Amino acid sequence: MLALTLTADLIGVTELLPLDTVDEPFFYIFKVQCTSCRETHPNWVSISRFESTEISGSKGEANFVWRCKACKRESTASIKDAPKAYTQASPPTRQIIIEIDCRGLEFTEFQAEGEWIAKGLESSTRFSAVDLQEGEWFDYDEKSSEEVSIKDVKWEIRRA
Repeated sequence: MLALTLTADLIGVTELLPLDTVDEPFFYIFKVQCTSCRETHPNWVSISRFESTEISGSKGEANFVWRCKACKRESTASIKDAPKAYTQASPPTRQIIIEIDCRGLEFTEFQAEGEWIAKGLESSTRFSAVDLQEGEWFDYDEKSSEEVSIKDVKWEIRRA
């Protein structure tokens, strides 16, 4: 089991999480490595908790099924639950966003593409279209008349 964790400095916002619904699924983008031969796939791969693929030779399904080109082993990954919101903390703390059950593969890097949402800390203003690709985000909260931001974004993939 692997966990995608986030550490970030949230100023004026809280409850940061990917917009991940049945109507608007979030695609988590990773670099993948085979645990048998340690070969790393050259391309980024995406996984959504709303997509399932049949596992060959099995009646089961997984969110991500991948065959290593080097050793030909088939591996799977499934996102266990809906993403957990990252809450504002001072100082910033590492918090789990998603947990992934990986069989025969590991995700080694994460790319924060896609739409994230957050809520104003004091005003409860909903911020959509939060883009974390650059590692920071800035906006203005009309209700509280203050600038809000997300800075020092650090992603880590750890054993859960």
